[in-house]
Amino acid sequence: MVDILHKIGIQSSLNDTYQALTTPEGLSAWWTNSTQDETDVGGPLKFRFGDRGGFDMKVLEHRPDDHVLWQVVDGPDEWIGTKISFDLKQDGDWTSVLFKHQGWKEPVEFMHHCSTKWGTFLVSLKSLLETGEGAPFPNDIKIDSWE
Repeated sequence: MVDILHKIGIQSSLNDTYQALTTPEGLSAWWTNSTQDETDVGGPLKFRFGDRGGFDMKVLEHRPDDHVLWQVVDGPDEWIGTKISFDLKQDGDWTSVLFKHQGWKEPVEFMHHCSTKWGTFLVSLKSLLETGEGAPFPNDIKIDSWE
């Protein structure tokens, strides 16, 4: 198994960062503007990316101002069964976000794409929290010709 790992520092409080990761309004402001359903533990989360489809997640854990964990239950074959986590810690005026998309079976080409896209969306999260404006899909940075 292989994982995608990223770390980003955001000039934001733990609580504001946590809210951006655990509410439909927050998620739709930095990842995709089509975020649906519940964000409570056990609930389904649905993220759609236009005609390219999307992902359904099950919320496994929320620890306020500390940790978020989802499991992919529907989407591309490479994503199903993988887990996505965000661990938060305060460092002065900054919140560090340790991101992990874990459990990939092998480092296929799609994983390379997803790693870069996760990086762009984490920068979108940073922008949202620091400036009030993120770049969620469909206004995200395009990195491939097929996007």
